[in-house]
Amino acid sequence: MGCYECCMRCLGGVPYISLVATLLCFSGIALFCGCGHQALTESERLIETYFARDHQDYITLAYLIEYFQYIIYGLASFFFLYCVILLAEGFYTTSAARQSFGEFRSTVCGRCLSTTFIVITYFLVVVWLLVFSLSALPVYFFYNMANTCHTINILSETPSSINQLCIDARQYGLLPWSAVPGKACGMTLSNVCKTREFFLTYDLYIAAFAGAGMTVLALLTYTVSTTYNFAVLRYLGRKGISPRC
Repeated sequence: MGCYECCMRCLGGVPYISLVATLLCFSGIALFCGCGHQALTESERLIETYFARDHQDYITLAYLIEYFQYIIYGLASFFFLYCVILLAEGFYTTSAARQSFGEFRSTVCGRCLSTTFIVITYFLVVVWLLVFSLSALPVYFFYNMANTCHTINILSETPSSINQLCIDARQYGLLPWSAVPGKACGMTLSNVCKTREFFLTYDLYIAAFAGAGMTVLALLTYTVSTTYNFAVLRYLGRKGISPRC
């Protein structure tokens, strides 16, 4: 066998769909965890500076942010390992692995592994659809805030009107109703929207939202890949035909 045939044979055993899903998952998790972690930190700073004067008013929010950041650390570690395992499972169910371990053993073990990963990945898809939906909430909050600031800038010549335009953090559940002031109105709100912290936090939440969407897409791709591997190992394994996903 020549070098070209050997290379083509090796490339033919690469699980390209699993490889693409792995890269997509790594990128999505990196965006969600990295940007989400920093966005939570910046959000606490914004609330502390502009919406709450007493530390006791946002201490619950501060604890929640800290807990979420620890969860982000765990998510990053878990998905790094899980994506590597899924990629290895994709390689395992190719012809190269089948030649190494034997036809019967590869079919039985591959079928069990594929079934396990299908169940786990389906569960993760449901969880991340929920995470994807929840990650849209801070984007919605900052979008409303930016839109209100834009309206204030347009109506800046009528101070009596702009003072009625407010963003109340208490309405979004970020602060208790006893928090003072709890809201920002008029030019005060407009000045908040012009700060570096506001733009940075808004962009970070958008990036985290996009990262969650990329992760959902990667998990759906993994689901297709593992389901395909399971079907091929079950119905075509005895004929020596191996999956390429």
